[in-house]
Amino acid sequence: MTGPEPAPTTRRGQAKAARRAELLAAAARQMADRGFAAVRLEDIGAEVGVSGPAMYRHFASKTDVLDQLLLDISERLHAGGAEVIERGGAPEEVLRNLVEFHIDVLVTKPDLIAIQDRDLASLTPEANHRVRSLQRRYVENWVAVLLDIAAAQGRPLTAEAARVRAHAAFGLLNSSPRLPAYPEDELRGLLTDMAMAALSV
Repeated sequence: MTGPEPAPTTRRGQAKAARRAELLAAAARQMADRGFAAVRLEDIGAEVGVSGPAMYRHFASKTDVLDQLLLDISERLHAGGAEVIERGGAPEEVLRNLVEFHIDVLVTKPDLIAIQDRDLASLTPEANHRVRSLQRRYVENWVAVLLDIAAAQGRPLTAEAARVRAHAAFGLLNSSPRLPAYPEDELRGLLTDMAMAALSV
């Protein structure tokens, strides 16, 4: 599995990085639409005008593409969630900020959420381990906030119960890419209200 490439410093390097980003975006669209198994490396390249053999200048295999896509979304979620926690605030406010951050990722990266939901098992073992580790750490940030809220309200809540609530909220939110078309501003508000209700806050 190839890891994230360092920031390019030459014009040629910048062009290669831009092409790589185009290829990843094309892969996300195709895999979200047709599934990992049905997409060929040549299909991804064809969408942006790259020949099949030239794809190997950017990725070792189709699975390498999937690894990069799901590592990217997992790292984005973990880093963003940690940033929300670091900003602080009252526990209820922090939780709402976490929900709104998660929804922002859903709305802006629906293809990656759909792929993660369906094709996680197709990752290489190394990428699967890293993705699941990032996901666990992301969940535990939510669990800590839910426990803080329960303590402040004087309500009993175990870490296990908080973890179930967090996963249930993710299930609700992550289904949004499959929902019927709905105005984005209204969708954000509706999903926020539903998630907060599901979390019993």
